[in-house]
Amino acid sequence: MADTNNQVWLITGANKGLGVAIAKEALAKGYNVVATARNTAGMEDELGKSSNLLIATLDITNNEQIKSTVDTALEQFGRIDVLVNNAGYGQLGYFEETTEKQIREQMETNVFGTMRLTRELLPIMRKQRSGSIITVSSVVGITATEGGSVYSASKFALEGWMEGLNIELKPFGIRCMLVEPGPFRTDFSNAKTSAKFSDLEIEDYNEQREKMQNFYNSFHKNEPGDPERLAKALISVLLDSNPPFRFIGGTGMVDFINQYLQRRQTEYNNWREVSDKTNFE
Repeated sequence: MADTNNQVWLITGANKGLGVAIAKEALAKGYNVVATARNTAGMEDELGKSSNLLIATLDITNNEQIKSTVDTALEQFGRIDVLVNNAGYGQLGYFEETTEKQIREQMETNVFGTMRLTRELLPIMRKQRSGSIITVSSVVGITATEGGSVYSASKFALEGWMEGLNIELKPFGIRCMLVEPGPFRTDFSNAKTSAKFSDLEIEDYNEQREKMQNFYNSFHKNEPGDPERLAKALISVLLDSNPPFRFIGGTGMVDFINQYLQRRQTEYNNWREVSDKTNFE
């Protein structure tokens, strides 16, 4: 890893929510920051002007923009030490009411776009023999919730990919980290700017759908999590001498996930006798 004061952070989805909070905190620490987003309008007002800051338009599903952004970052700062894969959105709704087009778009952005950008940066980090790749997942990347099956599928995919990638990259001095936030006060559930709801309507789901959409509408801007505090926590965790591979964000979320994992372990153990009788004699 480069000297702390000279670190270069490339952050996706840095125009709002957790992304802009991480960008602000990284700048406050004196790091060089490449703040990217599909729509960069207003980002200079949020982040200010600084020789440490490069604002770049980046749609992570666009290969040309990925290459151009990385090339520009290297031209200005000479290296990239930390990649924060934050860009993405939530495809909400019941699976049966979600079109194949919506499912593919969810995966294209949250999974394949994230992978494309990471692939572009890996040769740089391997050459440096150092670097950190931080990918923002979610607690629903560990346990799914009602009305979020497609979104959870995208986050589950990122979890498995990052776990394997972490093993593969250790010999090159590159470390990976998954950030798994609970509900934070961002635009996640705002259908006008971030979240997308399913296009189809099936009568059997009418009551459930109405309750789900009312929940997200009422929860928007009432989430308990503070993005600025999560950004501070993330940087402090990353700078630790022994940072975790998985970092959960949100008060009470560790207990929530532990309860889920205990239920899962109990279920495995309850069926252990059957599971252990499936090999050849």
